Amino acid sequence: MQAGGLVLADNAALPIKTAKVVKEAEKKRDCPCGRKNAKDRPLAYADCCGRYIDHWDTRPAPDAEALMRSRYTAFVSENQEYLQATWHASQRPAQLDFDVATKWLGLEVKQFRPTGEASAEVEFVARYRLAGRAVRLHERSRFVLDGGRWFYVDGDQF
Repeated sequence: MQAGGLVLADNAALPIKTAKVVKEAEKKRDCPCGRKNAKDRPLAYADCCGRYIDHWDTRPAPDAEALMRSRYTAFVSENQEYLQATWHASQRPAQLDFDVATKWLGLEVKQFRPTGEASAEVEFVARYRLAGRAVRLHERSRFVLDGGRWFYVDGDQF
């Protein structure tokens, strides 16, 4: 929200210039999905999942693994709009509830495999902490290509 040359965020007023610098710094931070470049360095958010999350209407994820990684990143940032937009309409919930106490710790993609011309599966482990307890979410997710876009359909947890 803008008010008299200030941007209001988190109940604090920041000069517009400072808010722009903060936004640019956020784009340069390491992507939560953990993808690395050829030199084994973490990719920046803007060069990884941010390409799809921040531009989902014009730049869809190119494959099921990229979509799954971007959805993990969207869960980390509690981006309900992106999560619902990338959930196949046949399975999409009306609303998502996030537990503010959840702290996401990391993602490991175990396997990515096409299962047909317009379908794929991604097996992953997402780690998080909730109420002081470490939790591992191990899932094989199913994705479909529909209208030139990949969508999450559902998954089986291990």
